[in-house]
Amino acid sequence: MDATRIDKYLWAIRVFKTRTDATDACKGNRITVNGQGVKPSREVKAGDVIEVRKGPVLYRYRMLAPLEKRVGAKDVSNYAENLTPESEMAKLHAPVESFFIYRDRGSGRPTKKERREMDSLYDSFFDGSPEDGDEA
Repeated sequence: MDATRIDKYLWAIRVFKTRTDATDACKGNRITVNGQGVKPSREVKAGDVIEVRKGPVLYRYRMLAPLEKRVGAKDVSNYAENLTPESEMAKLHAPVESFFIYRDRGSGRPTKKERREMDSLYDSFFDGSPEDGDEA
C-alpha cells in the first residue's frame, strides 16, 4: 500500500472526527493536495502536502506514510507532519466578538428580585403599616 484515499487519511490522522466530515470538507473545496482542490476519492501518497481549511485556520500537513485505519493520537506523528505556521494557530486564540453586551448590576431595568423589593418598599411606605413586625 503506497497510497490511500484523502478522506480516509484525514479521518485516520484525526483531522476530522468522522469520515463523513472529511468527505464533506473535500466536496466543499476546503481540502487541497499540493495546491489543487481534491475530491474525496483522490489518492494521496507519501510526501504530499495537504492543506485543510477548518474555520479561520488553514492547517498544513505533510503525509509521511499512507494509513487506512484510525490511529491513536500519540501515533499520528508517525504518519503526518504538522506544517501549520504559528501565525495560523494564533487565530484559534483570537478574541471572539460577540453580540452580548455586559451590563453592570443595577444599570438598566431592574431584575425580578429587585422589582419585588421595590414593590414591597412602595407598598409599606404608602400603606402606613409597619413592615416585619416593626412598630412605627
